Amino acid sequence: MFKVILLNDDYTPMEFVVHILEKFFGKSSEDAFRVMLQVHHEGKGVCGVYPYDIASSRVAQVAQYARARQHPLQCVLEPADDA
Repeated sequence: MFKVILLNDDYTPMEFVVHILEKFFGKSSEDAFRVMLQVHHEGKGVCGVYPYDIASSRVAQVAQYARARQHPLQCVLEPADDA
Protein backbone atom coordinates (compact mmCIF):
# COMPACT_ATOMS: atom_id res chain seq x y z
CA MET A 1 0.00 0.00 0.00
CA PHE A 2 1.15 3.53 -0.78
CA LYS A 3 0.29 6.96 0.61
CA VAL A 4 -0.54 9.71 -1.88
CA ILE A 5 0.81 12.98 -0.50
CA LEU A 6 0.34 16.60 -1.56
CA LEU A 7 3.30 18.92 -0.97
CA ASN A 8 3.02 22.58 -0.04
CA ASP A 9 4.23 25.34 -2.33
CA ASP A 10 3.97 29.12 -2.24
CA TYR A 11 1.87 29.48 -5.39
CA THR A 12 -1.01 27.00 -5.57
CA PRO A 13 -4.19 28.54 -4.12
CA MET A 14 -5.72 26.79 -1.11
CA GLU A 15 -9.05 26.60 -2.93
CA PHE A 16 -7.42 24.63 -5.74
CA VAL A 17 -5.95 22.15 -3.25
CA VAL A 18 -9.41 21.64 -1.74
CA HIS A 19 -10.81 21.13 -5.26
CA ILE A 20 -8.14 18.49 -6.03
CA LEU A 21 -8.94 16.62 -2.82
CA GLU A 22 -12.66 16.58 -3.60
CA LYS A 23 -12.29 15.74 -7.30
CA PHE A 24 -9.58 13.07 -7.24
CA PHE A 25 -9.82 11.65 -3.73
CA GLY A 26 -13.54 11.88 -3.01
CA LYS A 27 -13.06 13.96 0.13
CA SER A 28 -15.96 15.83 1.66
CA SER A 29 -15.59 19.61 1.84
CA GLU A 30 -14.69 19.36 5.52
CA ASP A 31 -12.10 16.60 5.03
CA ALA A 32 -10.61 18.37 2.02
CA PHE A 33 -10.28 21.60 4.01
CA ARG A 34 -8.62 19.73 6.90
CA VAL A 35 -6.05 18.07 4.61
CA MET A 36 -5.42 21.38 2.82
CA LEU A 37 -4.63 23.02 6.16
CA GLN A 38 -2.29 20.15 7.01
CA VAL A 39 -0.49 20.69 3.70
CA HIS A 40 -0.31 24.43 4.34
CA HIS A 41 0.91 24.24 7.95
CA GLU A 42 2.99 21.03 7.97
CA GLY A 43 4.31 21.08 4.40
CA LYS A 44 2.51 17.93 3.29
CA GLY A 45 -0.74 16.06 3.73
CA VAL A 46 -1.92 12.53 3.05
CA CYS A 47 -4.74 12.29 0.50
CA GLY A 48 -5.26 8.56 0.90
CA VAL A 49 -3.67 5.11 0.98
CA TYR A 50 -4.02 2.89 -2.08
CA PRO A 51 -2.47 -0.08 -3.87
CA TYR A 52 0.50 0.99 -6.01
CA ASP A 53 -1.36 1.09 -9.35
CA ILE A 54 -4.13 3.32 -8.03
CA ALA A 55 -1.73 5.55 -6.08
CA SER A 56 0.55 6.13 -9.06
CA SER A 57 -2.46 6.82 -11.27
CA ARG A 58 -3.80 9.45 -8.84
CA VAL A 59 -0.36 11.11 -8.67
CA ALA A 60 -0.25 11.33 -12.47
CA GLN A 61 -3.84 12.62 -12.70
CA VAL A 62 -3.22 15.36 -10.13
CA ALA A 63 0.04 16.41 -11.79
CA GLN A 64 -1.57 16.60 -15.23
CA TYR A 65 -4.62 18.48 -13.92
CA ALA A 66 -2.51 20.99 -11.97
CA ARG A 67 -0.08 21.63 -14.84
CA ALA A 68 -2.96 22.17 -17.27
CA ARG A 69 -4.16 24.92 -14.93
CA GLN A 70 -0.65 26.35 -14.46
CA HIS A 71 -0.27 25.37 -10.81
CA PRO A 72 3.02 23.90 -9.52
CA LEU A 73 1.27 21.55 -7.08
CA GLN A 74 3.39 18.48 -6.32
CA CYS A 75 1.83 15.11 -5.58
CA VAL A 76 4.00 12.13 -4.61
CA LEU A 77 3.63 8.62 -3.27
CA GLU A 78 5.52 6.79 -0.59
CA PRO A 79 5.14 3.35 0.96
CA ALA A 80 2.56 3.22 3.73
CA ASP A 81 3.85 2.28 7.16
CA ASP A 82 3.20 -1.31 8.13
CA ALA A 83 0.69 -1.48 10.96
